[in-house]
Amino acid sequence: MDKDRVEGKVKDVAGRVERQVGEWTGDPEKQAHGAAKQAEGKVQNTWGKVKDAAKEATKENRDANAEAEEAEERKIRSEKKAS
Repeated sequence: MDKDRVEGKVKDVAGRVERQVGEWTGDPEKQAHGAAKQAEGKVQNTWGKVKDAAKEATKENRDANAEAEEAEERKIRSEKKAS
């Protein structure tokens, strides 16, 4: 799991708490700051998910290429044996 996902989730929760405290105390500045922090956390969490997906896709592509290369090598070896 990418660190941006963890940090983003922490900011999201902290912002939600701050926004809620602002609602309870009638402090619109605290509400706005909390909402902004919450939004920042959601964006950071999403960015972390994108990075995780890219890493996974790269790994899958690398694995598929390695398997294709191995299959090609086996084919070449078997053709050499046959001739």
